[in-house]
Amino acid sequence: VQLQASGGGLVQAGRSLRLSCAASGTPSLIIINTATWFRQAPGKQREWVATITNGGRTSYVESLKERFIISGDNPQRMRTVYLQMNMLRPEDTANYFCEANVWTAAGGSADYWGQGTQVTVSS
Repeated sequence: VQLQASGGGLVQAGRSLRLSCAASGTPSLIIINTATWFRQAPGKQREWVATITNGGRTSYVESLKERFIISGDNPQRMRTVYLQMNMLRPEDTANYFCEANVWTAAGGSADYWGQGTQVTVSS
């Protein structure tokens, strides 16, 4: 199973971006049980951003819940998780990466990490 994060880029403050974290691999039956977005800025510790469970339950770090929204492509059989980031600020600049607990028909459940996608917000 691979987790592929995408959607980062350079944007001006106040704009939006949507990040994606997609699970792929074999066998084809893959379900994300729980997925979490983290971010890490240069020189800072990794920060938890948001989590979603299969079924759609979400949780957020308090400081971001008014601007960021985590969602999945299918509430019962998630394979892709999104992070909609609105009203971006320069302090949101960081490498964003996802971690997921993924179930496959062949191997049961295990934890995987994506490679990260860079978000840079200019003032």
